[in-house]
Amino acid sequence: MSSNPFRLQSPQPAKQPRDLRKAPAPQVQGADLKIQSRMKNVKYKVAILSGKGGVGKSFVSSNLAMALAAAGKSVGIIDVDFHGPSVPKMLGVRGQMLTADDNGINPVNGPFGIKVVSIDFLLPRDDTPVIWRGSIKHSAIRQFLGDVNWGQLDYLIIDMPPGTGDEALSVAQLVPNITGFIIVTIPSEVSTLAVRRSINFTKTVNTKIIGVVENMSYFVCPSESKNYYIFGQDKGKKMAEELGVPLLGQVPLDPRIAESNDLGEPFFLKYLDSPASKEFLKIADKVIEQVENQKLSDLNLK
Repeated sequence: MSSNPFRLQSPQPAKQPRDLRKAPAPQVQGADLKIQSRMKNVKYKVAILSGKGGVGKSFVSSNLAMALAAAGKSVGIIDVDFHGPSVPKMLGVRGQMLTADDNGINPVNGPFGIKVVSIDFLLPRDDTPVIWRGSIKHSAIRQFLGDVNWGQLDYLIIDMPPGTGDEALSVAQLVPNITGFIIVTIPSEVSTLAVRRSINFTKTVNTKIIGVVENMSYFVCPSESKNYYIFGQDKGKKMAEELGVPLLGQVPLDPRIAESNDLGEPFFLKYLDSPASKEFLKIADKVIEQVENQKLSDLNLK
């Protein structure tokens, strides 16, 4: 992939990945200065984290980005889920290409003018696996932060892979003055247990918590107008209360969400009057209030 503007190693089995710990100091310092320069034009840097897969984290990231943009904020989104990049499809921009000029890499423009960067834009085929070790992921995150021409932004949303591994550590270490984390869960005991670990992770890396989003909270039966709690009731809400973390919102199940995601059509844009989209607008308002008034949670977890 000689035309790859990021100059990253093409996705293939990594035999001898470059160890960034052995990189010459001037290169590392230079990369950090580039990140500092880019990120000083971004007011708030928000990472979206989940303790486990299958909770709809990328869906929450994408739709929160659109809700913030609909509220009048300038927004960018970085998809650092290298092994399962899905943000471009959920935003309806899959298949587009990144371009480069003298100012750096230009992100793809998504709905509401959202600036989007993802490894998905660089993969040659749909079935191309990204087989990278931690050091290569770290290098890629550096380039997403420092080489991309983000311009002036109110919010940069960072969609992370499940868990608290390499990518989460790299984001916590590389993003200067990161505003905080939003944790995504579903109302099941298994999910909330994993989320507790994610919240403890934010304490370990000395980062604030903006709040918790409970996804797939309930299903409203269209014929009965009755709520059915498919995965459990209010477990995410109760967990947030126990830990003293704000509950930002409870997003209901909607069959049109899966349909829109599969078709590569932005759900929020297509179904703006749906209960889920209205909930995302409320979540965006709470994020703005928490972040811009500095009402962030600094937990003292046991």
